[in-house]
Amino acid sequence: MSEYKAQDYKFGQPRWCPGCGDHSFLGALHKAMGELGVAPHNIAVISGIGCSSRLPYYMNTYGFHTIHGRAAAIATGAKVANPDLTIWQISGDGDGLAIGGNHFIHAMRRNIDLNMILLNNRVYGLTKGQYSPTSVRGFVSKSSPYGTVEDPFRPAELCFGARGHFFARCVAVDAPGCVDVLKAAAKHKGASVTEVLQNCVIFNDGTHADVYTKEGRAKNAIYLEHGKPMLFGENKEFGLMQEGFGLKVVKLGENGITEKDILVHDAHCEDCTLQLKLAMMEGPDFPVALGVIRDVDAPTYNDAVHQQIEEVKQQKKYHTFAELLETNDIWEVK
Repeated sequence: MSEYKAQDYKFGQPRWCPGCGDHSFLGALHKAMGELGVAPHNIAVISGIGCSSRLPYYMNTYGFHTIHGRAAAIATGAKVANPDLTIWQISGDGDGLAIGGNHFIHAMRRNIDLNMILLNNRVYGLTKGQYSPTSVRGFVSKSSPYGTVEDPFRPAELCFGARGHFFARCVAVDAPGCVDVLKAAAKHKGASVTEVLQNCVIFNDGTHADVYTKEGRAKNAIYLEHGKPMLFGENKEFGLMQEGFGLKVVKLGENGITEKDILVHDAHCEDCTLQLKLAMMEGPDFPVALGVIRDVDAPTYNDAVHQQIEEVKQQKKYHTFAELLETNDIWEVK
């Protein structure tokens, strides 16, 4: 039982628009931290620029509101310099995947032990409604008055392509679902990405309408759990089966199909082929996958760096710069 409560991580009064999913997500993050039990002084919350990136101001932890797109770079430095610190990185889809896209993919590739949160409302909200890297083709905005003519990034595809080892998804207003995936992300050793689906009530309201209500999620989403059959629907009457190299939706009881025929979720499978197919599902033909989709162990960059430093120290006559200066009158650098 944790000695900390959600209240121990709260600070200040959030200044987001009424109805913004950031409010609900912040509450879920506080609750998850309380249940995880890491002391506030052992946590740093690091963000970039954007509406969601105001989040460190509302955390009773260390925090750093950095510059546009650089949250992953600064979070990397903080983790490598102080590996005992638990790092939560907060970015929006614009901050994290546009100007910050290169930092994002390399944090994934290096597998740095960061908890990376991507709040995806498919628009630039802080700068008043321009289309973002995740805006759907044809989206009309202030910077695309006749509709965008480009395809969006899909965060899961980007994460998997960068050799990511953890990917989860939740809906900002689904507090229990958020808490569950945030705790799983924190327990994963290595870079974890949690995509948080949320509407921007001012500039892109309804962008995730199909799964934004409890009733909508019952019909249009599937909560994946490792080792459990992939069932969904209001009465768990539908399931997923493999068809060739793809997936298909089936209804239990039809054509003799039973629960034994339904695929069982394996979040720990190193081969990400099926996990990526699950993460890429979208309506109306498929449910939106929520929960932990991929969770695979792998060596972390920060551990490898410190291990290498220790190995090199053992091979050298001098272990610190002070020792080098204080031991001899002359030294040679090769």
